[in-house]
Amino acid sequence: MTQFWHLALHYRTLTLIVIGLVLAGLALLTSPRAPHDLRVAQVLLRWFLLCVVGVGFLVVSAQHLLAREAPDPAQFQLGLAAVGVAAVGIVGAWGGVGMRLAALIAPTVWIVGALVGRAMGQPGLFGPGDLLLPLVGFALLAWQFRAQRHRSVFARSRL
Repeated sequence: MTQFWHLALHYRTLTLIVIGLVLAGLALLTSPRAPHDLRVAQVLLRWFLLCVVGVGFLVVSAQHLLAREAPDPAQFQLGLAAVGVAAVGIVGAWGGVGMRLAALIAPTVWIVGALVGRAMGQPGLFGPGDLLLPLVGFALLAWQFRAQRHRSVFARSRL
């Protein structure tokens, strides 16, 4: 059981994606609203942003802010920046397409920058498996955008 928790924490992004998709499935199953294509895409992206970006970057923030005994200004700045990315993810979960796009761009830039730094020999909290965040996130956003374009004006006003 200890190995399971170790693997879940080591593959944080994958774990949070699974948790987000399970919570989205539960939200869709318990909702009295009709599960049409746009509704499913919105709920999946909402829980994805809330879990993976919001909770995930709060964890990153805690790792930067709480892990050191001696306060390091660079770690403190990274921790606060991670809180900002988490806040954008949480707010974007209930925003429109533009806000959700912003909630995906911020962690994507952060992760790509961390991977470039890692390729240059710098230690970091992100690995190649964390590229699942932008891949899955932008796929869900594209699905929502396509579904939203195909709905009539009358149907969009009743969502």
